[in-house]
Amino acid sequence: MFKRIGNLIRGFFGLFVSDLERRNPEALLDVEKENLRKQISEYNKGLAAHAGLCERLISQVERETKEIRELTAKAGAHLKAGNRKLAGEYALRLQKLKEDHAGNVDQLEDAEKTYEELKRARDIAVTAAREKIESLKRGIDETRIAKATAELNEMAAGMINEIGGAGDTLNRLEEIVREEREEAKGRARVAKDSIDTSDLTMMEAERSALEELALADFAAESGIVLESESEAGDGTPATEDEKTM
Repeated sequence: MFKRIGNLIRGFFGLFVSDLERRNPEALLDVEKENLRKQISEYNKGLAAHAGLCERLISQVERETKEIRELTAKAGAHLKAGNRKLAGEYALRLQKLKEDHAGNVDQLEDAEKTYEELKRARDIAVTAAREKIESLKRGIDETRIAKATAELNEMAAGMINEIGGAGDTLNRLEEIVREEREEAKGRARVAKDSIDTSDLTMMEAERSALEELALADFAAESGIVLESESEAGDGTPATEDEKTM
């Protein structure tokens, strides 16, 4: 029973952690970046140890090369001087040193080759991990933008629905404005039809008659002979007799 309870607790904890990871992908990505940094650091420590081995082998090979030259020179000198026993001792040491030197040279070549392979494997792994991290960062940014866009679209859709269907307020307002406009036009039409134009016609005729009388008085005072309306309309010039009349 306790095992089942433990599994249940672990399951709830796992769901809780998974939910946190979904809500905070940047934090999870930061953790992975930190893990990558630690792994690179540990890998570099091992690589540095191997590089130290390569350097020791290089130093040993260089010392052996120098010692081989010295032993060769000493063995040759004693042989020329007739010291065969001493020359033989130097020759034996030289022979053993050359065998050890050949083995160390092979070890150095293998160590250098392994170092280059390890360094190349590290660079490839780090490059791939960094590219994946950058891809995930872009994915997180694109996801955030997509979520924000979706939320804005949902808000816009909700606003449209509210504007169009919240009690039909705008529809009622449109109906009220249309009714008021039609009523005002109707009142203007009734008022126009109610005006008595006969008085206006009579007033216009009286004004025209007064204008003609005033014009005749002005022409008489100025000595100007007025043409009749029919003559003015025909455009024919008046005769001498008509002018003196």
